[in-house]
Amino acid sequence: MAKLMEDEVFMAFTTYAVIVVVKMLLMAPLTAFYRITRGAFANEEDVARKPAEERKKLLRSHPDVERVRRCHQNDIENIIPFVLVGLLYALTGPVLSAALLHFRIFVGSRICHTIAYLFSLPQPSRGLSWMIGLLVNFSMSYSVLSTVLYL
Repeated sequence: MAKLMEDEVFMAFTTYAVIVVVKMLLMAPLTAFYRITRGAFANEEDVARKPAEERKKLLRSHPDVERVRRCHQNDIENIIPFVLVGLLYALTGPVLSAALLHFRIFVGSRICHTIAYLFSLPQPSRGLSWMIGLLVNFSMSYSVLSTVLYL
């Protein structure tokens, strides 16, 4: 394990994986912030201490909250595969420059995707940033399979 931690590709992967995982983790408090500031709660227990009339008003959805939730869901759908495939990719011993290109493009695409989603930037900004991240995952997957394919 100590030898693995000295590998430059593995260190790069770890760095970029942690960046996107932290970005994904920050979406939960951001959702809570939007719920509180927009007064839109999903669960009875979240508004249990409020008067009955106010509870009815607070148990609702809000477009801003739903936008953040969808962004978070999209992170989960894309960052988890990146971490899994990226780990396998890093373990295949790719060239450092190619690995860095994959990792940096993915991280950049996810940051751009979040900005485009949260600030409602016009399409195709969000779609392109999502597609770029997806292509990076497919590229790493192809590299892993072409390196270790054993049928």
